[in-house]
Amino acid sequence: MASIELVISAFLLLTFIAAIISLRLKLPYTLVLVLTGVLITVVINLLALQGSPIQAPTQNVINQLQLIYRQLILGGGGGLYVGLIVPPLIFEAMIHIHGSDLKTVIKPSIALATIGVLIATAVTGLILWQVIGLSPYVSFLFAALIAPTDVVTVLEVFRRVKVPSKLATLLDTEATFNDATAIIVFTIILSSIGLQHINVFNTLFNFGFTLGAGVIIGLGVAFAGEVLSSLIEDRIAETILTIAVVYGSFAFASGIGASGLIAVAVAGLYFGNFTIRTALEPATREAVQIFWQIAAFIGNSVAFLLIGFQANIITFPESILIILAAYGAVLVSRAATVYPILAFFRRISGNATKVWSNIAMLGGVRGALSIALAATITTSAVISETDLHTINTMVFGVAFISIMIQVPLLSNYVKRKMPEPAASPEAQLEDQFAKIAASIEDAHHLKSDGKLSDKEFTERLDENRVELEKLIAKSKASLETRKIIQARASALFPPLPKRAKRKSKTEPENEEKEYSQNSGNS
Repeated sequence: MASIELVISAFLLLTFIAAIISLRLKLPYTLVLVLTGVLITVVINLLALQGSPIQAPTQNVINQLQLIYRQLILGGGGGLYVGLIVPPLIFEAMIHIHGSDLKTVIKPSIALATIGVLIATAVTGLILWQVIGLSPYVSFLFAALIAPTDVVTVLEVFRRVKVPSKLATLLDTEATFNDATAIIVFTIILSSIGLQHINVFNTLFNFGFTLGAGVIIGLGVAFAGEVLSSLIEDRIAETILTIAVVYGSFAFASGIGASGLIAVAVAGLYFGNFTIRTALEPATREAVQIFWQIAAFIGNSVAFLLIGFQANIITFPESILIILAAYGAVLVSRAATVYPILAFFRRISGNATKVWSNIAMLGGVRGALSIALAATITTSAVISETDLHTINTMVFGVAFISIMIQVPLLSNYVKRKMPEPAASPEAQLEDQFAKIAASIEDAHHLKSDGKLSDKEFTERLDENRVELEKLIAKSKASLETRKIIQARASALFPPLPKRAKRKSKTEPENEEKEYSQNSGNS
């Protein structure tokens, strides 16, 4: 037990160090985590050599890491990874997607998530089979499980790489929804090994049920959560309710054979566009968002450290040719998917520019979900132990190389082609005012709970009043905007002192006089 506690403590320390390195060196956090995992694996393997003075404790740490890996990834259907780590990442990303952005890009994103996965599977499988010379089952099994862009990787990349919101929504939605398509295609290929015929009708029905039932369950659970949230006025209880919505929708959908990830994605979209705006108070909204940001950070750290731990650089040279061949096939299939589909929608709506296509190409990163799918393959009369080793080697290699190469290239390309826009003065003003409003609301809650004395409550109100006056004074907003701010301020505070009142009244009058004088002079 002590060794497990040591591993958990070391994991938390590693995530903290990786975050600092990422900020200091301005490197993608995902890249730092993978490299950290690789470095630790190399060091541990060297320390575990025969004759090392710390061979026994080092081997104990290796055993614990392998145990955690087997439980997270090698469990049936992906184990705890798909059911525990992925849902918070999807939910946290979806609550930040605006309905207007989704409406604009929903058609190309669904096309990439369905038709795109089929094209990618076919192209990758044909290249590995006809060009590289692998067996057809190995080629198409690998093609199916590597076809979807990894939702964990894509969400993390586009959280840190600043791109237009519509483009981020396009690729986030693709990464979320293509999992269902890929899992169905992979299951069909896996179950058809040794069979002569495939029931097309059942296949289409299962696909429609997986997607449709997932959407309906996500909507239903999210709506129930919104109703319950409107009856609660406690931040902790409402945060726990969102946890129940996330894992409840996933468990319910998975339990009836639908896509749990689709259900979580739809629940997140509903929560972000409706519940968070209508049923949550500002302070509660901020608390919920912070909680899921922390959950997503921990989930990302687990996912990318696992990839780093399993990408054993020491054994890479033995399989480098087959890994490079597989990675080349994946790149070709991604290009055959992205450019034709986005070009088609560019001609229709004009939204998907060529720069978007290039970013979508680089953003097709693979990750731990493909590794989890590969773990479900077992040996059979057709798939030998050697074939299984080949598939796992290609999956780990492609995931590792795509993160190591495509993530830095994507970051540099976005910085060159899409410089980060500065926040508008109106947006900065709204953000600062929202923080002041949340602070005042928090003070009211603390006072009503008896955790804040009258004196402390008055002091906190005075502090916020001063901040608000500074905000009004330094703002370069128009006369109408300033009136709106002052009207909202009057609803937050008791009547201002006479001097402040006189100032707030005379300032607009003076501005109106100056405006009329300037108009007359002009």
